[in-house]
Parts: sequence; structure tokens; C-alpha cells
Amino acid sequence: MAENIKKGEEFEKKAEKKINGWILFGSKYEDAAELYAKSANHFKLAKSWDRAASVFIKLSNCYLKVDSKHEAATACIDAANCYKKTSTQAAISCLDKAVNYFLENGRDTMAAKYCKEIGELYEHEQNIEKSTPYFERAAELFEIGGGATSANQCKLKVAQFSAQSAQYQKAIQIYEEVAQQSLNNNLLKYGVRGHLLNAGLCQLCRGDVVAISNSLDRYQDLDPTFSRTREYKFLADLASAIDEEDVEKFTGVSKEFDSITPLDSWKTTLLLRVKEALKAKEMEDDDLT
Repeated sequence: MAENIKKGEEFEKKAEKKINGWILFGSKYEDAAELYAKSANHFKLAKSWDRAASVFIKLSNCYLKVDSKHEAATACIDAANCYKKTSTQAAISCLDKAVNYFLENGRDTMAAKYCKEIGELYEHEQNIEKSTPYFERAAELFEIGGGATSANQCKLKVAQFSAQSAQYQKAIQIYEEVAQQSLNNNLLKYGVRGHLLNAGLCQLCRGDVVAISNSLDRYQDLDPTFSRTREYKFLADLASAIDEEDVEKFTGVSKEFDSITPLDSWKTTLLLRVKEALKAKEMEDDDLT
């Protein structure tokens, strides 16, 4: 380890000497880039992550001097991968630079990939507010690059976070849009009823029984097979319980569905919100009588 640190420092010093010196032929930045690359890799071998990352950033700057945006972006990604070991925010900063370099170079799909990665890093930090814009941007860039499936994956993340933040209409719009697109793809058709279920749960959170009923009719028009699914029956029974203001029935319907198709934490959270609103309405009615 100590030997790799020593070699890393030696190559870094040689690179800086090259940059600060004079050269008659070639490019001092290209020569320095080669030395920085060796330096960074030795620091990586020594697991000196911060030092490796800082050298990768210097390497990226060398590539910028010779207008090699793709290589500059790649070096930023290498820096980010090192920083992931020590600082998520520093890793995000490097990935952000890489995204911009890819965009300047017309590499929309590569930019989308690393936008998505930034979104995932923020998600891991449970920072939904900062995560959401990166998934939105990734979806747009994937669509520009022709990656409809990857775009939809990012959109579904945005829908998930929107619902968590009680932006139900935004989530509904995304789930319905993805369901519509998936109907025309044989590989994605299987996911339609799941998307419509999620949209329906968001409708339940809004508490408008008429809107819920209208949505179920629209989903039937969208996919004639949906009314024969357990998901449709689940939503219809929940809507009926809400209309009747019957908390016990709502709980029973949820438990029955969960016993066959286990509900994930996201769906459980939304159902609990609806149940709490229903209980509050029930108590309010009791107070009036």
C-alpha cells in the first residue's frame, strides 16, 4: 500500500512538472494526462480514495485543455466512483460535471445514465426533493436518445416520489401515461395493471369518490382486460368502502388483497393515509350526531 502511495505521488509530481514546463512538440496536457492516469490508479490500488479522486479531477481538466470532452467526462466518473467510498456529495458533484460534458458532446444517453445515477445517490440519502429533478431530467434525455424503457423507469420513480410528497395528480398522470405506452409493447404489457393500480391508489388519496369511479371507467376503456383483474376489484372495493365511510370494510379489503399479493411499503403508506382520512371523517360524523 505504501509503495502505491509513493508511486502515485511520483507520477502526480511528474504530471505537474510537465504542465508547468515547456514543450516543443506534442501537447504537454496529453503527456500530463498519461501521468495523472498512472498516479490515480496507484492511489486506487492503495485505497486512498480521496487522493485518487482528486487526481482523476486533474486528469479531467487536462482532457478539457485539449477539448476531449468524452475523456474528461470519463475521468469525472472515475473520480465519482472513488468519492462514493468517502463522500456522496463529492461523487454527485463529479457526476454532474460528467453529465454536462456528455451533453456538450451530444451524448444524450450517456448523460441520461449518469443523471439517473445521481438520482439514485440522492434517493439512497433519502433526499427525495433533490432526487426527483434528476430522474425527471434522465427520463427526458433517455427519450431523446430513443430509450423509452429506461425513460419509463425514471418516470415511475418520479411518480413514486410525487405520491410520497402528496403530489397525487402528478403521480396519476405519470402512471396513466406509462400504462398507455406499455399497452403497445408486448414485453411491457404485463406491467399495465400494476401502473393502473398505483394510479388508482393515488386517486383514493385524493378522496374524491366520483373521480375514483370515473378513473376505473377510463382504465377499463384503456385496457378492457383490467376489469377482470384482482387489482381492479381491489380498487373498486376500496372505493366502495370510502363511499360508505366504512373503516372496517376498508381494512378487511386491504388485508384480503395483501394475503394473496403482499403490499409493498409504498402502497401500504398510501393506504394508511386513506384509512386515517376515513377514520377522521367517521369521527367527524360521530361528533355531529
